[in-house]
Amino acid sequence: MNNSGPIRIMVVDDHPVVRFGLVAMLGAQPDFVVVAQASTGEEAIALFRQHQPDVCLMDLRLPEIGGAEAIRLIRREFPKSAFIVLTTFHGDEDIHKAISAGARSYLLKGMSHDELLDAIRKVHAGRQYLPKTVQQSLANRMPSSDLSAREAEILGLIVKGLTNKEIAAKLNITVGTVKWHLNILFARLNVTDRTQAAVAALHRGIVEL
Repeated sequence: MNNSGPIRIMVVDDHPVVRFGLVAMLGAQPDFVVVAQASTGEEAIALFRQHQPDVCLMDLRLPEIGGAEAIRLIRREFPKSAFIVLTTFHGDEDIHKAISAGARSYLLKGMSHDELLDAIRKVHAGRQYLPKTVQQSLANRMPSSDLSAREAEILGLIVKGLTNKEIAAKLNITVGTVKWHLNILFARLNVTDRTQAAVAALHRGIVEL
């Protein structure tokens, strides 16, 4: 971490307008300097190695490698790295994945400029910054919602619109086994049918389209 001079920041977002706007806003602060910009997860990893910023603003939905996975991979190499997730997605699973990956803060793009600037300074100082709405989403997340790899795979195929028979054929299992997994999924997600399961999966960030 850079303890003297301006806070060195990297901005990762695949939307140029958003990225350029953030860079302009951050560059106007006397204690900030943007040292790198990335538009994909792979680019973020490469540029982090090159610049090793004090704080990285990371979007969640990125081409190639998602934001949470990029954070996980970077922190494996740089354990003291500091990340703030800046996204439009507020599902409890999105938040859980980001915090589990090592993000110190989770912010929505609709927050005020002052809140973002405050979060960057707090995270750079080694603190965690989670708005009350994010804390509430994490608190309301059911521990039983953790899915096995097979359950997550089947849920992803449900979201894509595959029938039980098609899922069974794709995964080389019986239709009965698919139904058994569906019953477990419905209970974990607190839903009663496939449509509700798909909606819950997308809304909470368990599955991405």
